[in-house]
Amino acid sequence: MNRTLLIARREYAAYAKTVGFWLSLLAFPLFAVLGGAIPILMRTSEPVRAVVLIEEGPAAVGLAGSVRDALRADAERRAEAAARAQDAAVKATGIPKEAVEQAEKSQGGGLRESLNRQRLRIVDTPAVLAAAVPGEAQTEAVRELLSADVERDQRIDSVVFLTRDAAGKPSARVWTRRATDDTVEDFVREALKSANRRQVFEGAGIDGAVVTETERFRPEVTAFSPRSASGGEVSFRDRLPGIIGFASAFILWSLILTGASILLNSVMEEKSNKILEVLLSSASATEILAGKVLGVALLTLTVMLVWSGIGAAGLLVSFPDTARDIGSVILEGGMIWYFVAYAVGGYLMYAVLFAAIGAFCETPRDAQTLMGPIMMIMVVPIIVVQMALRTPDAPLVKIMSWIPFFTPFLMPARAPSEPPPVEVFGTMAGMFVTALLMVWVAGRAFRAGALSDVKLSWKSFGGAIRSGGR
Repeated sequence: MNRTLLIARREYAAYAKTVGFWLSLLAFPLFAVLGGAIPILMRTSEPVRAVVLIEEGPAAVGLAGSVRDALRADAERRAEAAARAQDAAVKATGIPKEAVEQAEKSQGGGLRESLNRQRLRIVDTPAVLAAAVPGEAQTEAVRELLSADVERDQRIDSVVFLTRDAAGKPSARVWTRRATDDTVEDFVREALKSANRRQVFEGAGIDGAVVTETERFRPEVTAFSPRSASGGEVSFRDRLPGIIGFASAFILWSLILTGASILLNSVMEEKSNKILEVLLSSASATEILAGKVLGVALLTLTVMLVWSGIGAAGLLVSFPDTARDIGSVILEGGMIWYFVAYAVGGYLMYAVLFAAIGAFCETPRDAQTLMGPIMMIMVVPIIVVQMALRTPDAPLVKIMSWIPFFTPFLMPARAPSEPPPVEVFGTMAGMFVTALLMVWVAGRAFRAGALSDVKLSWKSFGGAIRSGGR
């Protein structure tokens, strides 16, 4: 036992004392924050495109007005969406609406204004373009305008020629400064679709104002459930268990994969450097395997504790009410026990398997023959867990939850739906029985791989298991 603990301590220290480990550990929360902030930064930094609208011929009269109407409608939708998002944030965080509005005012409303601003603005037709004769002269004038190297506030980004085809349907030719920028093209297409819709309805005797008002309508839908905390309206607090279960599945997948991969690389490196032979002279293969699995488990636990601490501190400082709700779901709702039980079983299954593979390998290329199928297996529950969030009791999700290699990821995601005890204890028993079987199989394979120079193959792996490492 002492030798096992010494090997575990050595394995833990080999990574925990390196600067790279802590940098990569802290990089994940940083990139998680950036992952949410980058789309906002992209949205706020996206330039507003200056667009010129030109109606070609008497038949096109009114189409420019349709594009302007679509732009105004889009602005109203953005404002309404921002208001709904603000209300949702108030409900989720418990911060009074007045405090949120006051904070926005103190910051000049910069972020909200940037998020709600239009993607394009209509500008007057430049004199050089208005004076150009339709045809080649007009086309040349457009090319010069869109190619001119001028200040941003004086730049024309797109010129749109509005017309109608032979059937009288709205159409357009869109010239843009950048060939890869289709923002104006997409917006104009949607605006002309609305214009054609109004034209068709008006041709059928329906007032165009009615059509416009119908398109602008956005119903307010409120969800209710007898299983909500209030017995009525569904709140953010009611949805928290599902969100936490979904997040737990992904965190477990990441931690198990990370820990098992560290173990694989550690064993593979020590075999190639002949360090494993030195260890075998003073400890048994079983003690080495157990020590390595325990050491990397402590390393994985360190990662989880650091990530949890950073997340908890951020929530407590920014959204204390939400932090309390999350803590209540995790601790009082029993989610923590789901997480711990399935984390232990899942880690044990995959860790010993990866360690056994590493004992047969001296280079990463040697491991690819067996790692490929294992990684394909691990991808499957990540795909299914998205379905488990919406319909945790779907037959496919239930069946796959009983497959031991999928159990650690799917059952935490199903936990908020309170699956029957027979499924909870049944899947857990199946997982731990499989984990113990994997320990037995991997132990024999690890012993054989560590004591031989046989290259990794299905034949050598199976032979090691049958012979028990002798």
